[in-house]
Amino acid sequence: MTVGFAFSPDQLHAQIPKVEFCTCSNNNLAAHTRSSIFMQIGTKKDGTPKRPRGRPRAYDPETALRRAAEAFWKTGYAGTSLDDITAATGMNRPSLSAAFGDKHQIYVKALSAYWEYKFGAMRRALEAGGTLAETLMKVYDTTLSIYFAGEEQGLGCFVVGTAITEAPGDVEVRNIVAKGFEKLDTDFEARFKLAIAAGELKPDADPRALALLTTATMHTLAVRARSGSSQNELRKLAQKVVNVICG
Repeated sequence: MTVGFAFSPDQLHAQIPKVEFCTCSNNNLAAHTRSSIFMQIGTKKDGTPKRPRGRPRAYDPETALRRAAEAFWKTGYAGTSLDDITAATGMNRPSLSAAFGDKHQIYVKALSAYWEYKFGAMRRALEAGGTLAETLMKVYDTTLSIYFAGEEQGLGCFVVGTAITEAPGDVEVRNIVAKGFEKLDTDFEARFKLAIAAGELKPDADPRALALLTTATMHTLAVRARSGSSQNELRKLAQKVVNVICG
């Protein structure tokens, strides 16, 4: 995993992978698509596609993996069978296994790719400039555009919706989830420290507590999106939290 990172004032404009995200402050959010969220699967660090070695394959491995990831997002890890994955990818079981490994390996690739995408989007929102309140709303607008991905019915967060139930019994998944949450908390904590230094928050404000509140709200948005709340309703909820944080 190479995602997420705390940043200092001198690092606010450090180079990071470019990720398209919503910067608007109204309800007409620029939608991500679920396929675009998993575009980094099968991609080099510089963003260019990996070229398969040997003879050309009869299928596109990147497309196949993205479709498998989308299947996991809809029905979860346990609820997605190998038959579901073969149907989504158009590949039979032997070809799927030879290309990508077993179901667990495919899922871990999808989980890691989601973190890469989401943390890139969050980092861009945090570095976009503006007041603390504006920055937090950019973060939540970005978050919601991922959770809904251009659809009326949101699936929420891939991590919250699919990995949390697997984490207690799967050490690899649990470690990926825990490291991701910690990196997210750390980046928000760094942003709140900057806000305190700039006089946007009281000197005695607790940046760690505010970071945990911010990420906890993201998790709440994910659960509510998956359970049927509209994007507009959840944006109003996010705005209330920002009002509480910023005063």
